[in-house]
Amino acid sequence: MGNGIAHVFAQHGHDVVLGERFDTTLQKGLASITKNVGRQVARGVITEEEQTALIGRIRPVTSFAEAVKDAELVVEAVVEDTAVKAEVFRTLDQHAPADCILASNTSSISITWIGAQTARPDKVIGMHFFNPVPVMKLVEVVRGLATSDETYATVKALAEALGKTPVEVNDAPGFVSNRVLMPMINEAIFCVYEGVATAEAVDQVMKLGMAHPMGPLQLADFIGLDVCLSILNVLHTEFGDSKYRPCPLLKQMVTAGRLGRKTRQGFYAY
Repeated sequence: MGNGIAHVFAQHGHDVVLGERFDTTLQKGLASITKNVGRQVARGVITEEEQTALIGRIRPVTSFAEAVKDAELVVEAVVEDTAVKAEVFRTLDQHAPADCILASNTSSISITWIGAQTARPDKVIGMHFFNPVPVMKLVEVVRGLATSDETYATVKALAEALGKTPVEVNDAPGFVSNRVLMPMINEAIFCVYEGVATAEAVDQVMKLGMAHPMGPLQLADFIGLDVCLSILNVLHTEFGDSKYRPCPLLKQMVTAGRLGRKTRQGFYAY
């Protein structure tokens, strides 16, 4: 998600600092951007000259302070873990300029809670992109309890300038997208777990019967089963409702390291 967000900002003329803790991960992200930009050139979406300019706008760094010291906007896209998010936003608050907006790409964690980790909760907002970022049009713009109207207006206008469609959502676990999507994915996993149907059959029913472009289990593999589990755990904890209880099969697969496409094994082999 992080490299996709950097790609889109750079494509629309913004100078981007791409920050990662480890150089190996940073180089992997840059390689993904280069590959995806190359695909755009091959499809005629951008020219080779635009490709060179786009890549040139992205500066990779492994220093947190260096990454954000001159930033007007930071978009965080780290792992969906509250302890990690808290550490990141406390550090951002310490090193980013006082007028810098701090946005989170979180898919389920409270923006109000994230804002409370900082001394600038009025400048904290959710900017939830969808994968693959260069292709998907939606951005959920999530207002925390303290998010100012000015911050919201700025981020909304910026999302539109990136060619995206911003949709305003108030702060609640899972927002709209994952509050609706994850229970569907979880129920699809329960169908496999309880022997109702195979993964292939479940996906075929949803694609042919409900006109979904991708079946829920194929989509879960694409998102990452560990990410799905993290989101369901947030929903289950925050709402206290058993309907969000993660399927035991999902937990088992994550424990086994079968996380979907990124590990080449999930409900399908890649």
